[in-house]
Amino acid sequence: MLDPRRWWALGAMSVSLIVIGLDLTVLNVALPTLATDLKASTSQLQWFANAYTLVLASLLLPAGLLGDRFGPKRLMLGALVLFGLASAACAFAQTPGQLIAGRAALGIGSAFLIPLSMSLLNLLFAPAERQRAMTIWLTANSIGIPLGPLLGGWLLDHYRWGSVFLINLPLVAVGLVAVAVLIPRTAGHRARRIDVPGIVLTAVGLVALTYGFIAAGEHGWGSAWALGGIAGGLAFLVAFWAWARRTADPLIELSLFRSAGFTWGTALATLASFALVGLLFVLPQLFQAVQGADAFQAGLRLLPIIGGMLVGAKIAERLLEKAGARVAVVFGFGLMLVGLAVGALTKAGDGYGFTALWVSLVGLSIGFTLPPMNGLALATLPLDRSGSGSALIQAFRQVGGSLGVAILGTVLNAAYRSHLDVTVLPPAAAHVARDSASAAIALGSPELTRSARAAFVHGMDVTLWVCSGLAAVSIVLALVFLPRRTAAVEPEAVTIDV
Repeated sequence: MLDPRRWWALGAMSVSLIVIGLDLTVLNVALPTLATDLKASTSQLQWFANAYTLVLASLLLPAGLLGDRFGPKRLMLGALVLFGLASAACAFAQTPGQLIAGRAALGIGSAFLIPLSMSLLNLLFAPAERQRAMTIWLTANSIGIPLGPLLGGWLLDHYRWGSVFLINLPLVAVGLVAVAVLIPRTAGHRARRIDVPGIVLTAVGLVALTYGFIAAGEHGWGSAWALGGIAGGLAFLVAFWAWARRTADPLIELSLFRSAGFTWGTALATLASFALVGLLFVLPQLFQAVQGADAFQAGLRLLPIIGGMLVGAKIAERLLEKAGARVAVVFGFGLMLVGLAVGALTKAGDGYGFTALWVSLVGLSIGFTLPPMNGLALATLPLDRSGSGSALIQAFRQVGGSLGVAILGTVLNAAYRSHLDVTVLPPAAAHVARDSASAAIALGSPELTRSARAAFVHGMDVTLWVCSGLAAVSIVLALVFLPRRTAAVEPEAVTIDV
């Protein structure tokens, strides 16, 4: 029997997830202040973000397994407590090392909250309700992204930098009460053995692979750190694949990949996330370096992505019922292709009105693609693998996002530098100008400012053409491999823990 409070439980999870999206972007606003107040080096500024990303990548799969074994509720409560304590530690950090440690602890909390909350969609909702629940879940994941610059910019204007982390605490408190009261306790599957070798192999492999992509974005694809990380990560993941084939109860059930719904739902969701990462990578720079917006205004200008996603997801729900996942997803990637292609025609003199038009179109396409693809992959998971399967879906998206930033950052920087005119600058100033459009504009030369803005927009256009190509490939993959409809598992009975 379905829990009558399941929609309230979903609301509880949504409150908990907002802090994760918020924490992803609020740090970017505070980086210049952190560099001054904590006397942080460029490398330490990078590790404020990387510590979170690497810990998240390493713990997603173990967190999903523990959720399957012990039930997600208590683990989610523990993760929220840790997230709150880590936020407070970040807010009152006195040294770069303390802030890096706090960010790593935030990554631990996120690694449990993301897959375990997703796995509950399988356990609580009937197949007919799951698509709507997935849309709400993804919206909660995403809405914090534009809120980060909005709230962070306002707080930095009025309070010390630690306030950008303290804003997590009220949401964590609400989430704790809501999860404790509203989310039912599900019985775990304790007969499953914990695959310790599998945990070690996947954790090391995902950390190395993610770090390799991060290093490629920062130092170039030919750097030793990038090549070593990528090669080492792939080697560990291949070793895990060999281990999983011969062990009785592996961390990841390889038979999941025999399902077209799981395999292609996960793959296409990763490609859609790649396009979203591309937008979130270039748009804040466009708004601030080219269009002159501050951090708060840049956050406001990101809102059409969320608005478009909400509208697209609502329409996609109805289309899924009538025509199935393949039609909805192909239409969504078609919208994405058009939106990105229009965006690739942007000129340096174009105002925000033109940008809002194509950004809204891409946001609409995300609503047509991400919720159905995640829902399709989730629907194929057996109930005793909901946690580990959800973690696997999120691990693919995490690695895909890191790869996206590395590839798109390389494309953007190469195109920017090829069109930037630094012929009249001394070598030291030319080196600074090549780093970024913002750095070039900060040098104060009107001619260099015009060149930097035009060069950045050219780089953004090339980046969006790359994303357009991926959207076109996704259309073909969806047409060829996606099943029209997928049989979904029924939710199990749950015992209420009040």
